[in-house]
Amino acid sequence: MIERVLDRLKETEFLLVITGAGISAESGIPTFRGSDGLWKNYRAEELATPWAFERDPDTVWRWYDWRRGIIGNAQPNGGHLAIKKLEDLFENFFLVTQNVDGLHARTGIRNMVEIHGNLWRARCTKDRKTSMLMDVPLTSIPPRCECGEILRPDVVWFGESIPSSYLEKAYDVIDRCDTLLVVGTSGAVYPVASFPENAKMKGSFVIEVNIEPTPISQIADVSLFGKSGDILPEIVQKLRASRGKT
Repeated sequence: MIERVLDRLKETEFLLVITGAGISAESGIPTFRGSDGLWKNYRAEELATPWAFERDPDTVWRWYDWRRGIIGNAQPNGGHLAIKKLEDLFENFFLVTQNVDGLHARTGIRNMVEIHGNLWRARCTKDRKTSMLMDVPLTSIPPRCECGEILRPDVVWFGESIPSSYLEKAYDVIDRCDTLLVVGTSGAVYPVASFPENAKMKGSFVIEVNIEPTPISQIADVSLFGKSGDILPEIVQKLRASRGKT
């Protein structure tokens, strides 16, 4: 099956990659759902909402601080690094990630949109100005903007819409790609879950890499089941060899 993927990639003119929580799970980051999503008797779905933040911003901020503590100790794994190498191999490349952990950015990847935001950024609840947390004085929880209003994590919560600029970029690259590589996503969170089908309808070849079958498997041209940290480096190594690179 990998040989079929390689044959397709050799012909690819525009590669689009979509990643989800599965790729970061291999770096030791708990997934959003399941038993590891529990924190102080709260489920993630109870805290990642605008209503939870309005009701108790202190608790929501402390939960995100706990998450950042875990993620801060994690490192990009072989899957993240392989995707960066794919960017270097293709003149036309783009990454849409659902992950808010910032691990893709730490590989130096350039052509990317973090469609659900980034938990290392904060956003003013008044004027929507964003700042990296390292630039925010955390003298109180919740922290405040220089204008005096409360800051919130710059992420997309349940019940919120993805910023239109992010969606416009995603739909633009879906229109232009001829191969889509979907890595570590459950295919259950919309609108990103609809992207593979949209790409397929426009004629793209869809490759899935995941631990287990997902709804995307039904439309994928090739599904490779296993750890992305094992599969993607192998693909990159063989693709580089086919181009005479070591």
